Amino acid sequence: MTISDICIILTHPDESRNIGSVCRAMANMGITDLRIVGKRKDYKDRQVRILAIHAAYIWENAQFFNSITEAASDCTIAAGTTRRRGKKRKEWLVTPEEFASQTAHSPAGMKVALVFGNERTGLTDEELAECTIGINIPSHPDFPSLNLSHAVQVMCYVMYRELATSATQGYTPVTLERLGKTVDVIADDLQKIGFFKVTGRDEMEQFWQSVLSRAVLSEGEAAYMEKIFNKAAGLASKTKGEDTE
Repeated sequence: MTISDICIILTHPDESRNIGSVCRAMANMGITDLRIVGKRKDYKDRQVRILAIHAAYIWENAQFFNSITEAASDCTIAAGTTRRRGKKRKEWLVTPEEFASQTAHSPAGMKVALVFGNERTGLTDEELAECTIGINIPSHPDFPSLNLSHAVQVMCYVMYRELATSATQGYTPVTLERLGKTVDVIADDLQKIGFFKVTGRDEMEQFWQSVLSRAVLSEGEAAYMEKIFNKAAGLASKTKGEDTE
């Protein structure tokens, strides 16, 4: 992947000035794709530009969405940054360096979303659930919360540094939107064979989405996985029918 394959997603930021600072942090590392969950009219253009300085073009080209899922639909991985851990906040969190080493050497064209929460609340449990992996930026326990633009700067720098020595491979991984279709097939087939109750489907889908996004599947691999689960469900149905005869 290249630096142009990285996008920054801000989720309902409070301060217009912070958006400007984020634009400048992004420009320092050559990242220009800014996506905001929210509405442009809620922010003060002049305040954004004052802090963005010569990076105002990033704000001008920013895209706005209704959810993280929508904003990251063309990405292969959506990485949510958080300082808080908990039962509903991903089973494990990686450091910025670990994340960069896992993704920077991925195939060209693989898009990665770095997701940042509101300045006051960070990412909620529900918002982090929309991400496929969690990142924790280590900080001193007496004052662990980073300023929004500082967190963006750290992530952009680590990715930039890692990409400086990265090598590309020969395929383009599927997007999260395409991967969602594979997850649907898996969940449908598992439900057909009675693997779980209807109430357990959401957790199962989140599990497969998280695991498969980290595997950066190619289109052929995604299609083959769908074929495997379809065949398994068909065989289970056939066996069940024979048992009732």
